[in-house]
Amino acid sequence: MSNDLNLNYLPRLPRRKDWRIGCVGAGFIMRDCHLVAYRQAGFNPVAIASRNLETARSVAELHAVARCHASIADLLSDPEIEVLDIAVPPQAQAGVIRLAIERKRNLRGVLAQKPLAMSVREAREVVELCERAGVVLAVNQNMRYDQSIRAMKDVLGRGWIGQPVLATIDMRAIPHWMPWAQGLRSLSTFVMSIHHLDTFRYWFGTPDRVLASTRPDPRTKFAHGDGLNLYILEYDNGCRAMSCDDVWTGPAREGTEGDIYIRWRVEGTDGLARGTIGWPSYPEKTPSTLDVSSKHLGGVWQSPRWNEVWFPDAFVGTMAQLLCAIEDGAAPEISGRDNLETIALCEAVYHAAREHRATTVGEFLDVAR
Repeated sequence: MSNDLNLNYLPRLPRRKDWRIGCVGAGFIMRDCHLVAYRQAGFNPVAIASRNLETARSVAELHAVARCHASIADLLSDPEIEVLDIAVPPQAQAGVIRLAIERKRNLRGVLAQKPLAMSVREAREVVELCERAGVVLAVNQNMRYDQSIRAMKDVLGRGWIGQPVLATIDMRAIPHWMPWAQGLRSLSTFVMSIHHLDTFRYWFGTPDRVLASTRPDPRTKFAHGDGLNLYILEYDNGCRAMSCDDVWTGPAREGTEGDIYIRWRVEGTDGLARGTIGWPSYPEKTPSTLDVSSKHLGGVWQSPRWNEVWFPDAFVGTMAQLLCAIEDGAAPEISGRDNLETIALCEAVYHAAREHRATTVGEFLDVAR
């Protein structure tokens, strides 16, 4: 890090790195993010399986994973696996976790993809199932381990911003919707906006009220309701957070020049912070950034920088927080139970936009009990 403010932007690593990890799924996020990050950190993926055996074999060969199982069910019967890393579509994830709890007597932990489930009710069932089995459940909300997002959390903790007044995320970027996204009850809210909603929860806690508006994305041809998302989160302490999740961002793929970026900003009573997210330039490795100006730092801009990037480096952190929790006998930083409030916040945004009303997270947490 240059211009070092000694910020806590890197994850804590487990004492033991050889936990035996079984990988479920062999798509992009496993092949190009999880396994790259795990090899980089010295973690120990020992087996892999997916719905497509040939895909799993090619990923196993690429990343030197010793065993490729013929099916996910076979992998879940592997007695050597201590930790499961699940990267399957959200509508399939709960079923994999249920089968894992049923079959694996020595299972210590599960890292599940976000969204944990497509409803609070199903997410709660998975959380309670793991709790009853004594299995630690963590959720791969990987934007929490983007370096600028984590550094900003440290800035807030140090009080350099003072009382937060207004936070914004301005996303003008075009996601690559995976085929499994077709037919989901929600598109942008649970697949893309969930990153920003969880980030606001990470920074400021769960909001007290939600207002939102959405419209379909003209570029996305399959049927969907929530494409471009606009939402405001209200906190009783006065803080406001809002995001423009613009997945259209103009006809940048239809013949015009583009203007693609993700920028964020946090204003407080004692300071201001601003940042960028490097993800839109992937596969080019572009680090996210943070600049902070604070009364406590002389009132001038400070600009710490780092070499790490969100994809794939942040995925070290999501697995590390699970392994540390297993070692410590404590809840992971992004526990399944904590993540219920992120899923409920997605519900609050989704319903606020559809029903044209203010919603609360509590109403969706309560109805799911």
